[in-house]
Amino acid sequence: MNTASAPYPIGTPGAPWGDAERADWLSRQTRQRSYGTEVLSVIERLRPRFDVKEYGRLEYGPDSYPLMALRSRDWNDDLPVVLVTGGVHGYETSGVHGALQFLDQHAADYTGRVNLLVAPCVSPWAYERIHRWNPNAVDPNRSFRDDSPAEESAALMRLVEPVRDHALIHIDLHETTDTDETEFRPALAARDGKPFEPGGIPDGFYLVDDSENSQPEFQQAVIKAVEQVTHIAPADDSGEIFGSPVVARGVIQYPLSQLGLCASVTSAPYRTTTEVYPDSPRATPEQCNAAQAAAVCAAIDYALAHR
Repeated sequence: MNTASAPYPIGTPGAPWGDAERADWLSRQTRQRSYGTEVLSVIERLRPRFDVKEYGRLEYGPDSYPLMALRSRDWNDDLPVVLVTGGVHGYETSGVHGALQFLDQHAADYTGRVNLLVAPCVSPWAYERIHRWNPNAVDPNRSFRDDSPAEESAALMRLVEPVRDHALIHIDLHETTDTDETEFRPALAARDGKPFEPGGIPDGFYLVDDSENSQPEFQQAVIKAVEQVTHIAPADDSGEIFGSPVVARGVIQYPLSQLGLCASVTSAPYRTTTEVYPDSPRATPEQCNAAQAAAVCAAIDYALAHR
């Protein structure tokens, strides 16, 4: 899908946003769903089976959001650690609910085999507003670095620090949506005072490997499992997905640490970022959630078999 768009309604083309433009942007954001009803309530239902921890709290104006993580109840320091994150971009719904579905339906299969640490909704303010950024117009998924400008990212890094060098796997659950092209990329260009260059949205599931520590067989194991649930994104006419060269079926690469991406927060040998396409006429919300859960299972299964 290629989209041409009018100038973004906030700011002056070519000029980065200042405080006034950020305030204008923030004034336009409205709550569209409930983190408490849709996420915290599910975590409460899972509490009898997992250790639940509040690892931080976001204070945004009148709103206060507890940041929640779930851990294996039978945590054993001799077992490898699996980190699952979702909702780093709050609007990417199946990342949140796929992580919770994995815990509910599949986590028991790994009891005594791995330690699970799951942060299902890293950005609850953005979850409620179906947005990519936090209230400061900062993208948490470009902020996983020292002195992070995003408290969402800084809090997750503090949570993960004790297991950072013990993790076997980190799988970060995301979506690519039509609104990436119609709203979020145009907003990013406007915020940074750059021209918006329309692109294409891939129809299907794909993965982002780490170009600095690629694991091609691991990525393909995840792709093979997910294609039993939903379709895999093909390369475009340029051999790319979302502007990046396709290095294997359904796989592109980014330098995770260099870009400050969530999947760089551990030194796990097996790392990947999922990208589900929920706007496809060939996929339902249920399939999207199931695809995320299947990706987590496949990642664990491969890593345990190849330790």
